[in-house]
Amino acid sequence: MGVNREDPNEQGAGDQGLMFGYACDETPELMPLPILMAHKMMMRMKYVREEEELDYLRPDGKCQVTVEYNQRKPIKVTTVVLSSHHKDGISRDRLEEDLRELVIKKVIPEKYLDKDTEYKINPTGRFVKGGPHGDCGLTGRKIIVDTYGGVGSHGGGCFSGKDPSKVDRSASYMARYIAKNIVAAGLAKRCEVQIAYAIGVAQPVSILIDTQRTARCEPEKIDALIRDPEVFDLRPRKIIEYLDLIRPIYTKTACFGHFGRSDRDFTWEKTDKANFLRKECGL
Repeated sequence: MGVNREDPNEQGAGDQGLMFGYACDETPELMPLPILMAHKMMMRMKYVREEEELDYLRPDGKCQVTVEYNQRKPIKVTTVVLSSHHKDGISRDRLEEDLRELVIKKVIPEKYLDKDTEYKINPTGRFVKGGPHGDCGLTGRKIIVDTYGGVGSHGGGCFSGKDPSKVDRSASYMARYIAKNIVAAGLAKRCEVQIAYAIGVAQPVSILIDTQRTARCEPEKIDALIRDPEVFDLRPRKIIEYLDLIRPIYTKTACFGHFGRSDRDFTWEKTDKANFLRKECGL
């Protein structure tokens, strides 16, 4: 009842809730460094498995990176936690050396590693049973690794398994798109966008832009631009149309996160509004 409307432009939100998007300038992808490195390590682990550099690896795995910051700037990696599903009979020493040399050090720039960096590789010592065989239950899991690794906020709704009529997914993508364009335009060094919806209502009930005291133009100007429907129309149907979300593109989001990737199907990663925003703010 909430989603179906005679006027499709007034399609209501599939549920109530808060959706967040985030961007920062500490990486070229405008993502927080720790989650970006974790995603890239998982991509690298997939590569060495499929290319048979480490033919004993199996498809399951996970990663976590802890980074020390000083004055909001990343200065070093303090801990890398990396677990990989593997064939039975592989020694822990071999696994640790291979993953440290062929995965971790191939992804993390040397300037972030030192003698004090801790490597916790398969901390339990064994990871032979993986996937749904080892852990059943999929819906709603791992929402923080899908987003920004704990940097920025998360409204609680998962993305995967939902079509874009659910604003948990589509509005979170739009919020990332807005935040990324704000940072790409140089309007701020960091930006978090919060959008709130009521079930069955097309227009958001709340929009909040937080540049965390890094704005280079008047925050009121940024806020007015984001609220202008001629710039960003935040009705669910318009989000779906603008980001072209009714396509079979979502399998690729099942791993390696939903943000910070250059895949052309990830339309929410475009920065095509950056020049317009920069001009409007007089930068």
